[in-house]
Amino acid sequence: MRTAEAAAPVTLSLLDDHEVLLDSFSSWVREHAADFDLVLSASTWSQFVHSAAFPTQLVILDFQLREQVSIEARVRTCRAAGAKVIVLSGLDSQEARDRALDAGAALFLSKSLPLAEVMDSARRLMGRPGSSQTRLASVSEDRTGPVLHRPRLSQGEQSALTLYALGHSTQEVADKLNVQYETAKTYLRRVREKYAKAGRPASRKAELIRRAAEDGYLR
Repeated sequence: MRTAEAAAPVTLSLLDDHEVLLDSFSSWVREHAADFDLVLSASTWSQFVHSAAFPTQLVILDFQLREQVSIEARVRTCRAAGAKVIVLSGLDSQEARDRALDAGAALFLSKSLPLAEVMDSARRLMGRPGSSQTRLASVSEDRTGPVLHRPRLSQGEQSALTLYALGHSTQEVADKLNVQYETAKTYLRRVREKYAKAGRPASRKAELIRRAAEDGYLR
């Protein structure tokens, strides 16, 4: 009985009002973190806290929401319900860190971290063995799956990838980068080629968004 309980996946919920990132994070967890059971992902605090799936054993919250609900209130609500809390933020400031941790969050992590590292931190917090990095390395060595390396992108390629993954068209990417349409198109083509060479397909837009989220380009 104890063995079965120890092996049960950790129930997990995600709150982030950036829906593209939320979808990408959710997809990544389901594909690469079988030791977590993602039962709730929400883009608003109201939807999150009123869900029948709340609370979960672990909650991962975005520090900033468009709603007028402070990080302190959100963290304390989750803690009072019995959940452990990880706060993710694109604002890696000492003030933001102190606010989250003082409210009771167990960890404050930058959104620039690869999702594999975020989930490895979650494993350590929940006392779970193993790591996604170790498993991904095994996949690479066994040749039973893609070699999950992060390709080296130029600054222009990174910017184009980020803008495109956030929902901008190729022409809008070109306008925002102040380059020609063909230049923006070339940036995105090179990004796809580099991910393909790394064994991480990105030919479809959904795949490209997922790669951007995995490698910390969406913050």
